[in-house]
Amino acid sequence: MTRPLVYRRYGGSLQVSIPSFEVLVDAVKIPETQWLATACPLEGLQCDPRFLAFVDTDGNKRIRVHELRAAVEFTAKMLKSYQGADTASDVLALDALSEAGTKPRDVAGILLETLKAGDRTRITLEQVRTSEKALQEAGQNGDGIVAPAFLPEPSRALAVKLMACFPEVKNRAGQAGVDLPMLQHFREERSALLAHLAQKGFVLVWGERSVEHARRIQEIRPLLDTYYLQCRLVAAQPEAVSSLKLEPGRVQESLGDTQALARVVSELPVAPPEPGGALRWSRLYRGQAFERLEAFRKDVAVPLTGDLATLADSAWRELLTKADAILAWQARLEASPLRGLVDGLAGIPESELEALEAACRADLALKEKLDAVDELERLILYQRWLLTFANNFISMPDLYQMKRRALMEKGTLILGGRRYRLSVLVTNRAAHAALTSQGTTCTLYVQVAAKDGEASYEVAVPATRGRSDGLAVGKRGVFYDVEGREYDAVVTQVIRQPVSLWEAMTMPFGRIGKFISSKIEGMAAAGEKTLDESLEKGYAQGTQAAPVAPAPAAPAAAPAAGPGGFIAATGIAFAAVGSSLAFIVSQVRSLTVFDVISAAMILAAAVMLPSGLLGWLKLRKRNLALLLEGSGWALNDRLMLTRSLAAIITRRPRLPKNAKVDRTDVLQSVLATAREDDEEEPRSPGMWLLIGLLIVFVVLWQFREPLIREACERQWMAGSMCGSLMTPGSSPAVPPAPPAP
Repeated sequence: MTRPLVYRRYGGSLQVSIPSFEVLVDAVKIPETQWLATACPLEGLQCDPRFLAFVDTDGNKRIRVHELRAAVEFTAKMLKSYQGADTASDVLALDALSEAGTKPRDVAGILLETLKAGDRTRITLEQVRTSEKALQEAGQNGDGIVAPAFLPEPSRALAVKLMACFPEVKNRAGQAGVDLPMLQHFREERSALLAHLAQKGFVLVWGERSVEHARRIQEIRPLLDTYYLQCRLVAAQPEAVSSLKLEPGRVQESLGDTQALARVVSELPVAPPEPGGALRWSRLYRGQAFERLEAFRKDVAVPLTGDLATLADSAWRELLTKADAILAWQARLEASPLRGLVDGLAGIPESELEALEAACRADLALKEKLDAVDELERLILYQRWLLTFANNFISMPDLYQMKRRALMEKGTLILGGRRYRLSVLVTNRAAHAALTSQGTTCTLYVQVAAKDGEASYEVAVPATRGRSDGLAVGKRGVFYDVEGREYDAVVTQVIRQPVSLWEAMTMPFGRIGKFISSKIEGMAAAGEKTLDESLEKGYAQGTQAAPVAPAPAAPAAAPAAGPGGFIAATGIAFAAVGSSLAFIVSQVRSLTVFDVISAAMILAAAVMLPSGLLGWLKLRKRNLALLLEGSGWALNDRLMLTRSLAAIITRRPRLPKNAKVDRTDVLQSVLATAREDDEEEPRSPGMWLLIGLLIVFVVLWQFREPLIREACERQWMAGSMCGSLMTPGSSPAVPPAPPAP
């Protein structure tokens, strides 16, 4: 290493600092365990796709350590000056190339000359791509595939004919054409087909209709082969004739059923079998094949054999042999890719084929030069992107910056009055959520809507400040990608975790409130249902007519369900509630307001402190590495979400510096105008009555001790006087001092 490497700490993660390409040359040599990432997917990275394709040498859609090392080594070998790489420039100065960059320098000169550029000392990425496209459009691709549009007229027509005979091949520009393997294949097929056509006079013995006659023989072959086998059977065993006839019972059963009768008739021979093996046309049965056999006799058998009455077994075998040879010859002809050129195949001059070969070889000779164009483009892309990519792979300092974007970031989400700056692409939400749910970071999954023919996609967004209770599925916002384009966005899933310490401390109260409200709602619904059922039952019992005279009174039983029973049950319930309230009042009557407030604060602290401690531990463990690993990254270290980083990722921007806030509520003036036009609403005294009762309760609570003492003295005096009046001759005694309350 030319200089010592510097490691910096970013949010608790120790990362190597790579400020220049010279440092990068040394940084790629450190052990893989000190790299922040060891692999990443190509999808979701905001850089030139051609650059990623060049680095991904094995084409598996992932970049790994050895591929980045090879890219850095290639660039360091080609360049003797790293100034362009340090500034991430897409302009390559030709004097910055080393001795190993002879090919890129030469091809750059050719391209600059082709473009007639004024400055021949430097070449840009745009110039390389423009010149390469011009060369391809001019038919110079270096792959040996020549499109017909770039051939002279005689060769062009031949090229079109050859392309129609063989599978299509395309050059680098996506144009179909001819190449040397196609021409070689044509020569071989042409020689074989010409030799095959030379046998035409020996095989097609029946003239121009030989193929047609052979196909008719092949169609009728199963019927006649079966007939001649039956003739051999009858010749060997004459009594077998009766077995080839239908039994009367089967015929009788089939009568009336057309389909069954057709099946029975199909089992008959085409004609009565003869031991001599001859088919007499006059004795053909009028079965299902009768018409086919008659047509075959007229069109094929009689013209080829000359026998009007019979078709012998030997003559049939001879027809089969000739038909098989004709069909085999025709099948070979139809299998040839040049069957469409049969008529003019022999007339194709050899000079035209040689002209096509020369054009293909000339294009193939450009391969070395055009490969150098690819190498030049790769070098310029490496100069432009390698240092940036390394600072998002070996280290990730851009993730902790406000003015720079990391390559894996997709854009900014505006939702619920906050700006969520970090977002990464998600291709499989189920797998991504399964991983992020193991962490302690509140994560939103947001669907970014398609726009202008673009495909929609989904991103994962960490929420690092504020509160999470306002984040819900279906909430809509606006998404700005890294290029500033605006899209609609909607939340599709929320991995809910505490976002702040205060939210972690107050979460139990929210859960308690939800639990109590749900129980109260359930009890209210159950009470309403019970009341409705009681009223319905009481109404049904009251309106039911008695069909017979009333029976003698029965012993008292349990009260029936009805309005009376409901009222009694309600009274019992109120009595129980009153007793409970009396017990509670008797227990806390000695407490002051300060004691009640202190007890409430102690109870709140008992709930909030453990929750706050647990929330603090969760907030300290928030790790952004899970967000990237869910998207396919392989990371060596954690990306701890510190308080400073959380403030960068999720923000609520302040008002502008020169902005003024008018505290006047404009709604009040609008309401005043509306009230002048509206009818006066009747005021309900319920709220004021409740406030008055609350004030009276507080006052009585403060002065409860003297009031209770006075009430007890009066009660004791009244009890003593009543006792003296009820006892004759007794005199009222002096009341002792009342007991202390």
